[in-house]
Amino acid sequence: MSAREWQKSSFSGEGNACLYVSALDNATIRLRESDQPNTVLTTNPAALSALIRSAKKGQLDHISKG
Repeated sequence: MSAREWQKSSFSGEGNACLYVSALDNATIRLRESDQPNTVLTTNPAALSALIRSAKKGQLDHISKG
């Protein structure tokens, strides 16, 4: 996938709160939200995988409870 190709998350649905992902190469992943497309988070596959595993386990639930 080239740097210009963004793939919309299958969990985003049809609303405005959509997550897009772009893989520049095997070591760089970029993420952005549809409502702020110029703000891009850059990470690597290992770090993103660790974040997703933590979220699935509920280890980040305390963050949204302010």
